[in-house]
Amino acid sequence: MIYLLALDQGTSSTRSIVFDQQGNIVALAQKEITQIYPEPGWVEHDPMEIWQTQLSTAREAIAKAGLEASDIHAIGITNQRETTVVWNKKTGVPLYNAIVWQDRRAEPTCVVLREQGLDQVILNKTGLRVDAYFSGTKLKWILDHVPDARSQAAKGELAFGTVDSWLMWQLTQGGKHVSDVSNASRTMLFNVHNNEWDPELLQMLDIPPALMPKVQPSGSEFGTVAAELLGHAIPICGVAGDQQSALFGQACFTEGMAKNTYGTGCFMLMHTGSTFQTSQNGLVTTSAAQTGQQALYAIEGSVFVAGAVVQWMRDGLHAFEKSREIETLAQSVPDSGGVMLVPAFTGLGAPYWKPDARGTITGLTRGTTMAHIARAALESIAYQSTALLQAMSRDSVAAGSAPLAELRVDGGACVNDLLMQFQADLLGIPVLRPTMIETTALGAAYLAGLTSGVYRDTEELSALWKVERRFTPQMPKAEAQALMDSWEHAIRQTCAD
Repeated sequence: MIYLLALDQGTSSTRSIVFDQQGNIVALAQKEITQIYPEPGWVEHDPMEIWQTQLSTAREAIAKAGLEASDIHAIGITNQRETTVVWNKKTGVPLYNAIVWQDRRAEPTCVVLREQGLDQVILNKTGLRVDAYFSGTKLKWILDHVPDARSQAAKGELAFGTVDSWLMWQLTQGGKHVSDVSNASRTMLFNVHNNEWDPELLQMLDIPPALMPKVQPSGSEFGTVAAELLGHAIPICGVAGDQQSALFGQACFTEGMAKNTYGTGCFMLMHTGSTFQTSQNGLVTTSAAQTGQQALYAIEGSVFVAGAVVQWMRDGLHAFEKSREIETLAQSVPDSGGVMLVPAFTGLGAPYWKPDARGTITGLTRGTTMAHIARAALESIAYQSTALLQAMSRDSVAAGSAPLAELRVDGGACVNDLLMQFQADLLGIPVLRPTMIETTALGAAYLAGLTSGVYRDTEELSALWKVERRFTPQMPKAEAQALMDSWEHAIRQTCAD
């Protein structure tokens, strides 16, 4: 039996999963990571905690599987994207905490870029909108605000990386400063047409090129884990940002296939093949995971707060003790009683792009209970995802393609049957949940397996994908449209000046 190890470094936790060559989980280890909120709208992680939890879960997963490190054929890495780390090349010590993708502190820089009329230049080169979500402005903030950072950067003493780069630096003990195209495409500094760091964009944000990692295809040899860390030197043969990795793990290899991941946020991607397609409906274009030199793309919409709204109800409102209890609470009422919850805790992402929006609860009456609010919280995930898919379908039709016929789903919240049925009802198309919902980690394992010769091609991987449950729409279209109209009304109230 051949085994692959996926390192899955996420926003709320770090995990390591051992897969067999059929894509089955052999062992899993997981540790939550500390969320740091220094100021409203700021979100940070400790880079050393990210590294230590990744190393310890890797060791634990291998031990739980009853294996030795020498039994692992190859490693794949997938990670929270856009989260920004800067460290000293000699010492490996981070200059500052990791600035997380949800963080909004760089919005003033984005305002300046928009005022200078640079939106279109950035969109044309990167496929991205100007937003504090992406790594470039976070990196600029660190260089501008951490004492002596600019002078160290000018001397070539510092390295920048998204979480994949940071982990590979540590795993290779400083031997490799690398990233893959899917992570690089989320920085607002990478030209996705030629797959290179763009000199004009680097200059625009005053970022020295020496900071940047070397960029490779997602399926390629990135380096070897130092033998003393896990007990054996294991090659790293696949790297992709979490959402592109999930697209790969869902076997969405061809144009027009789409998936939605229900995690801390929600991320819907539709593969567009080798066509760089600019959205006319508030979505972004991103590099898909690549196994060769051919550039591949996807249209993406991001919901900043999805599963995080459940965490907020648990930890902020103390509505229940365990996240899974929200489904029982929500099912104790037939509907939300007219309550709409817009979880714009860190602004609204696609297709609205309202960075200053803040969360609202509307439609409250004297009869509203915590159960109604819990149901509205769950439903907010489906409403936001529906707005994304509708925007995506409009882009597809405009590009001469058929609208989406089905949606593949994954991520922690997709196990919630109530949420998935409501999602199918709103979308009006089948929602397909696979037998393996750990598709983010699976995508990284598949990339590593393809590169290292475990799999012949993507057709072999497509054959491994199996559906566990198909949710078909039960709600009349007119009722679904009326609910979406109510949601859009709640959005307008949220965004009202």
